[in-house]
Amino acid sequence: MGVSGVSSADVVLIQTQTASADASITFDSGIDSTYGEYIFGVYNFNPSANGSSLDMQCNAASATGYNEQIQSTSFKAVHSDDDTTDAGTLSYDTSRDQANGTSNQLIIWKSHNAASANANGIIHLFNPASTTYVKHFICRSQSIDSTSPAYSTDSFIAGYINTTTAIDDIKFSSTEGTFDGVIKMWGVK
Repeated sequence: MGVSGVSSADVVLIQTQTASADASITFDSGIDSTYGEYIFGVYNFNPSANGSSLDMQCNAASATGYNEQIQSTSFKAVHSDDDTTDAGTLSYDTSRDQANGTSNQLIIWKSHNAASANANGIIHLFNPASTTYVKHFICRSQSIDSTSPAYSTDSFIAGYINTTTAIDDIKFSSTEGTFDGVIKMWGVK
């Protein structure tokens, strides 16, 4: 895992879920006050629909709607395969941020569905069991964009779930169709 300054005994694998033509994966157990930080690793996200994205949304304790308010910001660095289109650009991405929105938060953008293509990312969720503070998160992902020419897209997303109620449930969903891949959840002491 290689988390700087953290011993392997401080990071505990809680759960691994594998998607095989699934529309979503839900972590509805194991998120509690045991850990101050939870890390979700997304491995080999490969959607059935070309250009599908991966997003997430949460439930506060006892809620069921996956519609918590999210305040977020997003920027990305891209570089096209042909080295000419948007060569090496870095930009704010207004299509992926929210201003206290209740939509799903995009975390992996427009992934290619070719058999050899995939996307990977990591999401950190801080103090989800707090009943005093909002819940901050940061995400970084790398994908092969579905456009032609293809892009290497390095995405940076951060924000907070704007509730002081504990968060105990997170769903990751494909924006179109289904997906294959693995999502792991760790707790950090």
